[in-house]
This record gives sequence, structure tokens and C-alpha cells, in this order.
Amino acid sequence: MLQDVADLDLSDCQGKVCVPRQMVVNKDPSSIPREVTKAGLKLPLVAKPLVVDGTAKSHELFLAYDEFSLSELEPPLVLQEFVNHGGVLFKIYVVGEAIKVVRRFSLPNISKCELAKVAGVFRFPRVSSAASSADDVDLDPSVGELPPRPLLERLARELRHRLGLRLFNIDMIREHGTQDVFYVIDINYFPGYGKMPDYEHTFTDFLLGLVQSKYKKRPAK
Repeated sequence: MLQDVADLDLSDCQGKVCVPRQMVVNKDPSSIPREVTKAGLKLPLVAKPLVVDGTAKSHELFLAYDEFSLSELEPPLVLQEFVNHGGVLFKIYVVGEAIKVVRRFSLPNISKCELAKVAGVFRFPRVSSAASSADDVDLDPSVGELPPRPLLERLARELRHRLGLRLFNIDMIREHGTQDVFYVIDINYFPGYGKMPDYEHTFTDFLLGLVQSKYKKRPAK
């Protein structure tokens, strides 16, 4: 699904949307360092489970600082280049035409000095969960300002068309040190909407709209 984002040109919507370089590893942990080098991915790398089944383990993230530690990871998984983003992630919920955005705390920035000194794989069990909300925190505007609305509306509209989905959420970050460069790091279909503000009204309006649309298309007797 991220490839569909990479194919978009949203430069005319008050921002640029990118995707991190990534690769899928299905088996043989010992081959991961070799495959990462072959693919040209740069450390540090975020490791995510390939299959999300609602269990706590399926939401675990790992951050690998060095090449040798990659063989400690357990496939199947996705490896994704880490992008500094000020420790804040934007969860964008799409319900039909409606768009809701919440801010969550995420992984902190990694300096070049830290990358040179730190080695190993570090586990993060529940990054950007509902408990890590950043909506009521006084954040630096350069980090916490929401992505431009025209950008989100165009992105959601394009993904609805390309993916054939009406219920999904997008995890987006702003590249640290920039104002208008964003990365989509994940897309989830039919996410847990109980974490979205006013989800009852939004979801009810969506279902009513589907019924009304279907009713209007019925042939007159």
C-alpha cells in the first residue's frame, strides 16, 4: 500500500509526501544483514511485524542500530529506514469522506553521535498507542503542527481510489527540521476506531450515508 503513496505527486498541496525505503524479510534471520546491504538500506532500521493480528506482539516495534544485530530479529517482518521526526506521529483516520487527525508520541530523534556509539536491537512494545496521546501537550509548533488540510484531503482521496478502501488510517510523520516534508510510514485498513475522537458520530454518519446512497440508486417502481 505504501507503493501507492510513492506513486503520488502531491507537491501542489502545501507539502511533499514520501515513503521510507523498506524491504520485506520472510525467513532466515542470518541472511538479513546481507540482504539489507544488498538493498542499500541505511541504519538505523525500524522492524515491524509483517502480519498484524490484533495481539500485543503484532504491535511491537524494534529499532536496529547496527548491521550485526539484524540477525537477532524474527521474520516475517518489514524493515524500514528510520526518519527523524521529533518524536511525534500523526494518526490520520479516514471514514468515507471524513478525516480525523490525532497526535501521538513516537520514537525520539537519533543523532549521528548516538548512532556511532549505540549497538544492538531495542524493543518498543506499544509505540504511538492511544495511551501516548500528544494532543493535550504543549508541543513545539515545528514538531506538533498538523499536516496541511489540503494535503490530507488529496492524499485520502487518492488512496480511497487506488486502494478501494473507505475505512483506513494513515501513520504520518514530518521529517525533523522541515516544515512540509512528510513520510507515510504505515497504512492500516479497518483500524480500531474506538481510539478516534467522536468516532460514534463519525461512523454513524458514514453508515447512514452508505444507506442513503444505496437508496437513491434504487430504480423507481
